[in-house]
Amino acid sequence: MTYPLLAGIRVIESSAFIAAPLAGLTLAQYGADVIRFDLIGGGIDYNRLPMMPGGRSLYWTSLNKGKRSVAIDIRKPEGRDLLRALVTAPGPEGGILLTNVPTPWLLHKALVGARPDLISCTIEGNADGSTAVDYTVNCATGYPMLTGDGTRAKPVNHALPAWDLACAYQAAFGLTAAILRRRATGEGSEMRLALSDVAFSAMSHLGVLAEAELLAEERRSIGNDIYGAFGRDFATADGERVMIAAVSARQWRALAETCGIAEAIASIEAALGVDYSREADRYEGRDIIASLVKRWVEARSLAEIASEFDAGGVCWGQYRSVRELIADDARVSTASAIFDEIETSGVGRHRAAGATIRLSDMTRGETQPAPLLGAQTDEVLSEVLGLPQAAIGALHDRGVVAGPEADPLFPQRGEVRSFAN
Repeated sequence: MTYPLLAGIRVIESSAFIAAPLAGLTLAQYGADVIRFDLIGGGIDYNRLPMMPGGRSLYWTSLNKGKRSVAIDIRKPEGRDLLRALVTAPGPEGGILLTNVPTPWLLHKALVGARPDLISCTIEGNADGSTAVDYTVNCATGYPMLTGDGTRAKPVNHALPAWDLACAYQAAFGLTAAILRRRATGEGSEMRLALSDVAFSAMSHLGVLAEAELLAEERRSIGNDIYGAFGRDFATADGERVMIAAVSARQWRALAETCGIAEAIASIEAALGVDYSREADRYEGRDIIASLVKRWVEARSLAEIASEFDAGGVCWGQYRSVRELIADDARVSTASAIFDEIETSGVGRHRAAGATIRLSDMTRGETQPAPLLGAQTDEVLSEVLGLPQAAIGALHDRGVVAGPEADPLFPQRGEVRSFAN
């Protein structure tokens, strides 16, 4: 699903991994024309797992929905010149570069002479330009010693690339802000965004750094409990598992009333001199509270719990595998506000998420699949650079550019052109 909020904006993306492609995807889903530069035959993540048997990478095709692809051989000087020309091509809403694989000839300072109002966003590992990925940044945050039952001796890495995701959305926001500034002043912007800066700034915003600095203590791992409030996972009578959260006072009242433990809680509060309507007291008393909730939950089936919790306004969720999520949860079905069913070449028909903001005053467009490598090479060179077909054909003949027929996963197969966007 896409919205035309950024219609008319043209972004050239040279990227790999997660943060930069996801930033480009975000811009595309709000209407920007995001043109991926791809190596002929694909870059380092074109075949990254998971892969469809005999087909394409679900990783790559998922991160590159709704973009256009131009395949260029940048080993050739003519190919590098072509990519630079695409970045600096005229047009009031062009001249925008998103990259996390900078090379000297594609740096802002190498391009700004051809386009003084150039906007560029370069995503880096660390602010000094040294390499880092989500996993090598996360290990420095202390979170692996807090996740689950993690310790210094046995850290637990969570599976979600959280810093990549946060970095992607920061990059998309930064580019949008720079576009607004250019519209107002005519000035371009050179932006650098470090993955580690995103991670450590988030820790600052959440008070984690201040906690360690000012209180001079390390937070310890607490399993699946919620830090600072009450929340824990529980087993049901029929072998399922649920997560229950009581962060706000309203959530706490709903849980206590629905589980019928309000009277017992009042007695405990009086005996211990605590007030479980306060988050901090609920956190300190989490084991006592959990023992009462556990007895109620483990005596009921998931269906019974769902019925009573939903009626009582309890904040809760069911643990599911991804396959169970796909099968059972309406929030990821094509009937939801953000999912469509699409056809991706080399993948097949599948549900795919679009933009997540729901706009009441704007009609959404359908989510578009990822292109084949070079699927839009000819149209982009014609539209953006104004090259005639004869010149484009000559570039093909010299191996400077390629169309979808050069995709290594689909050599000389008819569906390549029939599915090309």
